[in-house]
Amino acid sequence: MHCRASCGACCIAPSIHQAFYGMPQGKPAGIACVHLDRDMGCQLFGDPRRPALCAAFRAEPAICGDNREQALRNISELEVFSNPATGIE
Repeated sequence: MHCRASCGACCIAPSIHQAFYGMPQGKPAGIACVHLDRDMGCQLFGDPRRPALCAAFRAEPAICGDNREQALRNISELEVFSNPATGIE
C-alpha cells in the first residue's frame, strides 16, 4: 500500500518523544508536525533529518483503513493503547 494523498494522519496522531529537526521538544499526539505541509505531505520525506519513527512507518490497510478519518482514528487508538500511562490492558 502507498500513502494516501492528502492524508497526513501519521504526521498528526502519534507522539514523537525524541527531539527532532524543527521540534526540539518532540511532538505530542494529536498535534500536527511542523513539517506537514498544506497538502498534508511531509516536507522531510526522504530527508535524513526526518525522525526514525516516521522513516520506519509503512502504510498498510490495517492501520490506514479506507480513508483519512479511519487512519486518524486507528493511529490515535494505537497511541493510547501503547501508552503505559493510560492503564489500558
